[in-house]
Amino acid sequence: MDRFQKISDKDGESLVKMARKTVHDRLKNNLKSNDVEFDLKFNFNSGVFVTINKNNSLRGCIGFPLPFKKLSEGLIDAAVSAAINDTRFSPLTIEELNQVVFEVTILSNPEEIKVNNSNEYLSIIKIGRDGLIVENSGFSGLLLPQVPKEYGWNVEEFLSFTCEKAGLNPNSWKESSTKISKFEGVIFKEKSPNGEIIRESTKDVLTNNSS
Repeated sequence: MDRFQKISDKDGESLVKMARKTVHDRLKNNLKSNDVEFDLKFNFNSGVFVTINKNNSLRGCIGFPLPFKKLSEGLIDAAVSAAINDTRFSPLTIEELNQVVFEVTILSNPEEIKVNNSNEYLSIIKIGRDGLIVENSGFSGLLLPQVPKEYGWNVEEFLSFTCEKAGLNPNSWKESSTKISKFEGVIFKEKSPNGEIIRESTKDVLTNNSS
């Protein structure tokens, strides 16, 4: 069992609290959070994303899909970037901190899905379990496992929207030149701003349906 699978609820609570503290320290005092115990505990490489939501709408989301960074470092960098460097949104303000919820997703290593026919993707990919990375012609796009559940997408829609995220045609997933990888995520989030932190369940996986 790898470190990804050993993330406990207590670990998740620590990660989400650090994401919020990191953003608070940066916005209020322009400081980078530093916690030796946290660094030692999460001193292993892992992909990680930090998502910030406000009023049930996305407010920022940045992360690292590949395990190039120590989790402690990646979490802090992703949290700051989600708050102030997501170009889709204006930078988060200190006044907004009590209005947003933080979500942290720890990623397994991406695994390329090899198929003989693109239709095979529809039975291999599981909604609620898998996140996707689509790559073609130097373009790439990623969507986390929780995204299709939130929007009620089936597998075909999930593939199409990930292609669009990459700046590709929605049907690019059907092309043999397109590389599609999947990964799993352990997700922890606040139920309310600065509130209880819970592990997002992936037990209720939606039924695959390409219609």
